[in-house]
Amino acid sequence: MMPAAPVPAAVPAAVPAVVPAAVPAAVPAAVPAVHDAFAGAASSDPIIDLRGVVKDYVTGAGSFRALDGVSLRVGPGELVAIVGKSGCGKSTLLNMITGIDHPTDGTIEVGGRDLRRMSENDLARWRGRTVGIVFQFFQLIPTLSVIENVMLPMDFAKRGTSRDRRARALELLELVELADQADKLPLSTSGGQQQRIAIARALANDPPLLVTDEPTGNLDSATAEGVFGLLERLAETGRTVVVVTHDLDLATRSPRTVRMADGRVLGDTPADPGGGGDG
Repeated sequence: MMPAAPVPAAVPAAVPAVVPAAVPAAVPAAVPAVHDAFAGAASSDPIIDLRGVVKDYVTGAGSFRALDGVSLRVGPGELVAIVGKSGCGKSTLLNMITGIDHPTDGTIEVGGRDLRRMSENDLARWRGRTVGIVFQFFQLIPTLSVIENVMLPMDFAKRGTSRDRRARALELLELVELADQADKLPLSTSGGQQQRIAIARALANDPPLLVTDEPTGNLDSATAEGVFGLLERLAETGRTVVVVTHDLDLATRSPRTVRMADGRVLGDTPADPGGGGDG
């Protein structure tokens, strides 16, 4: 599981029973496809470019290699599913892509920015503008209403006025068909609804890159199908979407599947001509 990004967040004490929830049939045209956070990168360049990435952790039992020479390129508007057993390095890889953690060795460029050359403050600002993160256990703040949770990234980024932020948050809740839940607390909504709230929040600052860690792991099959369908439609708008999942049935729906084991990329289908090896 990915650790929470460096933004204050509280995890609900319990996830309510899952209730199947419908997902909109299409992304409304009113929601922008992507913004200009990647304006510095040419359209032909990969949005994500990892070369020979190594990550070692030192524990009381010794050194543990979580990533072992991973190379991966992901282009604009791609939907990529990353699959593998627990402990294979999937979540560590997401931490590298989002700048939450740092590699021991190798190069990580996202949107033309070399993350290893950025300070923690620069990374935090970059992440707020560029990356939407959906955590496995939602990370919604239980004392804030649904709409306030969605507004939170805009509050931190000081985007627009309070009225602008609320209007944007309501637009995103309409996108995931939860506008009628706006003033409720998260724990009064179902597990499937909480996942869609988390997706709406991740889209608050209109990031061109969306990364999700087991977005369907806590949902029943019908709700999981709907959430994955929403991610597919977001990719169709031009957003780059990276999904870590154990659900092989859903992963096969992705145009591209990256298979990991023991900290290496063992398969990439369809393979990316410019990368996607294990270094």
